[in-house]
Amino acid sequence: MPFIAKKATVPPLGLITVAAMLPENWQKKLIDLNVTKLKANDILWADYVFISAMSIQRESAVHVIDECVKLGRKIVAGGPLFTQDYENFPQIDHFVLNEAELTLQPFLDDLVKERQLQRVYNTCEYADLTRTPVPDYSLLSRKDYVVMNLQVNRGCPFACDFCEITTLLGHKVRMKNSSQVIDELEALYRLNWRGPILIVDDNFIGNKSVVKKSLLPAMNKWMREHEFPFTFETQCSINLADDPELLSLMVNTGFKSAFIGIETPDLVSLGECHKGQNQNRDLLHCVRKIQKAGMSVSGGFIVGFDSDISSIFQRQIDFIQESGIVSAMVGILHAPKNTVLYKRLAGENRLMKESTGNNTDASMNFIPKMNAQDLLEGYRKIIHGIYSIKPYYKRVRQFLMTYQPIDTVKTRNRFSLIKSFFKSVYIIGIRSKGRGEFWKLFVWTLFKKPNLFKEAIQYAVYGYHFRIVYGINK
Repeated sequence: MPFIAKKATVPPLGLITVAAMLPENWQKKLIDLNVTKLKANDILWADYVFISAMSIQRESAVHVIDECVKLGRKIVAGGPLFTQDYENFPQIDHFVLNEAELTLQPFLDDLVKERQLQRVYNTCEYADLTRTPVPDYSLLSRKDYVVMNLQVNRGCPFACDFCEITTLLGHKVRMKNSSQVIDELEALYRLNWRGPILIVDDNFIGNKSVVKKSLLPAMNKWMREHEFPFTFETQCSINLADDPELLSLMVNTGFKSAFIGIETPDLVSLGECHKGQNQNRDLLHCVRKIQKAGMSVSGGFIVGFDSDISSIFQRQIDFIQESGIVSAMVGILHAPKNTVLYKRLAGENRLMKESTGNNTDASMNFIPKMNAQDLLEGYRKIIHGIYSIKPYYKRVRQFLMTYQPIDTVKTRNRFSLIKSFFKSVYIIGIRSKGRGEFWKLFVWTLFKKPNLFKEAIQYAVYGYHFRIVYGINK
């Protein structure tokens, strides 16, 4: 982010969606702790402090709670962290749990009508997303973010045993209607946002029929009428590769990348975690089909399944290198609270602690079948095998050889792009240990794939980032 002068990747979509559900005459202020520091005056300004967080943000949430208690302000908490674990936060005055479309209004009714406020507002039902308002994007300091975000659906039709999405949001895919999504694009357009939008759905194509027949045609029409002001990124399942028509429609609407949970090339491990959508298919072939259609693929990978043996580490390296998946999120298996995996491991007395939600700290929250030290060393072998300088740049070239993008968006912010380019040349091409490989990629791209030069530089920056995050010096 420092290369492009940004402070955070995405805004807190949950909070700005809740903000849009609050009474219009309320004065609202958003403090995103990824962008700015929380000051005592911010807390004292408010009558109520609404907090949302995920598991990875627990430490930060505890700090905010302590400050609010110290300054005598009431706290209302919601979001995944508190929905899963509200019993462990005794200092919080009120919990609005699960989905706010169902649980926020009862809290507001009690508050406005001066009835007895409950401590916990929750439900076992799932919300109708056609009632969800357009998020209040005006609360954001939009210049500080790399991308804006919006949500189309909640829920996932699949049953991966390690995933907490279905625990929180169910198996039925509930969608906003197409006009709602267009309203959100219009809102961002009117606020003069131009550039990438992340559609945060856990599986954008969870209801392929509606996406294909209704949503994408509406988005495509709007994008053409507005001369493609945005590009889109999202998450989806690997079965996207099975539908060339859907894939083409996404690309022609402006979708540039998809995060896909690959998890493992091992069929036994895929069966163990109930990842049926990844079985009985050539995963490499599927990835390449998506890349050739014009979308880049980033991927999630996991080691530490009970059926994993020592050969899995090299198999993961080989698969990632061959696939050309530049951004590969590799983690040791965790068991999030209330998942099928969590319950199984609890029954086997193998749980050690709650999951931190951190996928880069190489921690484990259960006793693995493989020797724990061997698993940790194997994990580190993968990280070094894919993010060390030479293999990483080799993988970038592999991707660029396969990738066939469709150019729909006009280049904007030319000055900022030029500034970022020279910054990357100076830091990576002159000061960095990987400068030799950087210049090889630089020249290779100019001769072999000149139309992808911007992407090549962008991925060089990604590699620099990964080497810093993982402490790789070669």
